[in-house]
Amino acid sequence: MSEKKYHFIGVGGAGMSVVAQLFAARGWELTGSDQNESDNLKKLRDLGVECWVGTRPQLITPDMTIVYSSAIRPSNPEFAAGKAAGCKFMHRSQALALAAADRKFVAVAGAHGKTTTSGMLAQTLSQLGADPSFAVGGIVRHYQTGAHLGKGEYFIAEADESDGSFLNYRPQVAIITNIEPDHLDNYGSAEKFAEAFFDFSNCIKPGGTLIVCTDDPGCHQLVQRREAMPANSAAPGMRILGYGGEKPSLHLDEFCLIKPLVEDTTSVSANFTVAGKTTAVRLPMPGQHNLLNAAAVFLGAQVAGFSAPEIAQALGDFEGTARRFETKGEVGGIRVIDDYAHHPTEVEALMHQAREAAGGGRVLVLFQPHLYSRTRNFAPRFARALDLADQVVVCDIFRAREDPIAGVTSQLITEEMQRGSYLGDRDEAARMLANAAEPGDLILTVGAGDVTVAGGLILEVLTQRFAQ
Repeated sequence: MSEKKYHFIGVGGAGMSVVAQLFAARGWELTGSDQNESDNLKKLRDLGVECWVGTRPQLITPDMTIVYSSAIRPSNPEFAAGKAAGCKFMHRSQALALAAADRKFVAVAGAHGKTTTSGMLAQTLSQLGADPSFAVGGIVRHYQTGAHLGKGEYFIAEADESDGSFLNYRPQVAIITNIEPDHLDNYGSAEKFAEAFFDFSNCIKPGGTLIVCTDDPGCHQLVQRREAMPANSAAPGMRILGYGGEKPSLHLDEFCLIKPLVEDTTSVSANFTVAGKTTAVRLPMPGQHNLLNAAAVFLGAQVAGFSAPEIAQALGDFEGTARRFETKGEVGGIRVIDDYAHHPTEVEALMHQAREAAGGGRVLVLFQPHLYSRTRNFAPRFARALDLADQVVVCDIFRAREDPIAGVTSQLITEEMQRGSYLGDRDEAARMLANAAEPGDLILTVGAGDVTVAGGLILEVLTQRFAQ
C-alpha cells in the first residue's frame, strides 16, 4: 500500500471515478465521497475503496492529498476542511497524468467524439494484444468499465477541454477530433476556445504525433497555424497526420482518405487509403460520423506499430461505448435507445443515425439540455437538429456544475422548433412519449445529464400498454 493517502471529492463522476479506479489498481490508498449513490460508487467499493455519500469533513486529515474536479467549489465542506488542514490539492487531470506517468500517453481531445474514439482505440489495441491502460469518460462495453490498468506501454485517455485542464498533459500522441466552439461559459469566445486547442498541440512531447480531422475547419486552421511556426518552436519534431473525406492542401506527414461504401441499420463501411494503400474497414454500428472516429484510430494504431489489415479486423469487433446509441430495450416493436449527445453537431448526427435505424418508423426524442450556458449559446442550432425527428419533447435543463442563468430555459429551444414541445418534468415527458409511440417507432433519450434513467421508465410504460 502506498504511503500517500488520496481523497477524491465527487468520486462518483464519470471522469473522477475512472481515475480513482486507476489509483486503486496501482494499490494506492484512497477514499472518496459524492453527493449521490451511484453504480460508480458501488464499483469502487467492490475494488476495496471506502466511499461515502455526503460530506464528512471530520475525516479529512493533513496527510491526505485532495483530488478534485472543476465542478467542486471551494465552499464544499471537505474541500474547505482540506484547506484548513494544510492538505495538498491535485486536479483530476493532474491525478490522471500521475496514474499514466510511466506509459506512453495518448490523449484524445475534441468538442465531441472523444469518448467513442478513445474507447475504440483502447479496444482496438487490446484486440491486437497491446493491453493498453485507459481512462474513458464512459463504459467501454468490451471491458464493462471506463478504466483499466494494463501491462502494455500505452495509456489512452480522454482529454477534457471544458475547463482547460487538458493543458496539464504531455502526450506522446494527441488526437483532435474537432474544434467546434463549446464551453463558452469558460472561454468567452470561439477564438479563445480554438486557442486552447492550439496550446494543447504544443503540449505534445518532442518527436510526438498529432492526429487531426482535417475535414473540421478548426483542426484545419490549427494545422495551418502550425505550418507557419518556426521549426525549432514548441513540440519540435512533431509529426502531423490527418484524416477526412477530402485530402486538404496541407503539409501532412500522412493522410487517411475516407471513401464511404455502405451503411445499413447495423453497420457502416468505407475504404481507408494511406500512402497509396487501400484497406476496407467495416464498423458494426451505423453512423457516418463513426468512420471519422475509426480513421483516427486507424492512424493511431499504425503509430503504435500495427499493420492496416490487422487494425481493420480489430475495428470490425468494436463493441461501442455506453450511452452512444445504446439500446435499452424493445417492447411491442418499439425500440428505446439512449445517447449522450449534448452538442448540436452531435444531436444532428444522432438524428441522421436514428432515422437510418428506424427505417420506416418514426423517431421520437426526449431531450434534456445540458448546462444553461450551452442552451443559451446554441438554442437555435439545437432546434434545427432536433427538428430532424418526428416528435420531440424537451425537459428542463440539467444544471450540472452551473447556477441558473436568468431567462435561460429549455423553451429557448422549443420556441425555435416546428416539431418540439416543452414539458419540464423529465418523467412526465418520458411517459408522454411512451404513450405516443407505435410499433416500428424508435424512442431516443438524449443528453449528458440524468435523462438516461428515463429509458427504464419508458420501457415500463410500454410494457404496461402492451400487456393490456
